[in-house]
Amino acid sequence: MISRSLLQFCLLLLFSSEISCLDCNRLHVLQTRMNSESLERLEKMGGNFPFQCLNERTAFKPRDILKIRLSQQENAKVAIQQILQELFHIFNNNLTQAAWDGTSIKEFQNGLHQQIEKLEMCLSAEMEKEMTYPGNETLLLSSLKLKRYFQTIDNFLKEKQYNRCAWEIIRVEISRCFLILNMLTKRLENEGTIFSFFLKKLKYYLNKTVEERWLIGL
Repeated sequence: MISRSLLQFCLLLLFSSEISCLDCNRLHVLQTRMNSESLERLEKMGGNFPFQCLNERTAFKPRDILKIRLSQQENAKVAIQQILQELFHIFNNNLTQAAWDGTSIKEFQNGLHQQIEKLEMCLSAEMEKEMTYPGNETLLLSSLKLKRYFQTIDNFLKEKQYNRCAWEIIRVEISRCFLILNMLTKRLENEGTIFSFFLKKLKYYLNKTVEERWLIGL
């Protein structure tokens, strides 16, 4: 039978380790909230779609990225990170003709930056544990689809010389990206559910008295 002092020491180490990655294991909760906040800022900073821009034509193919199939949660995180990085790049281009609220633009940019930083932290931790697989074929194909899609957006803005209507069209298009982000975020839910169950069991055990722990065989 394990000595009580050794058991308590091991439990404390385990508990501390799990608490340190709690945020990453509940990433889907944070990501869902921040997706919603970013979408609200996106809608707020431009207001209603300008009537004079209704006749503008686009050649985007959002259906291509809606077909992304990523079964592994780690791969979903990588795809989310890539989308956020692409969005951050787009909204740090020439915005002078966009005629949007400057404060809302800054809040939107800061929100994206925070999401990217959080994902980078979690992915770095997983890479150290060899939990992600950068060479995964499905992930590479998905990455190429995303690059092509966002390159089309970038080319459109350049072609239109970053005029107001171009930015308004992109603002509408990017709102669809947050639907895709939410779809990918849902694939992280199971990871958080499993961790929450483990944490509850661990807390239940730690709340037991020494005598009660002995009674359950430890």
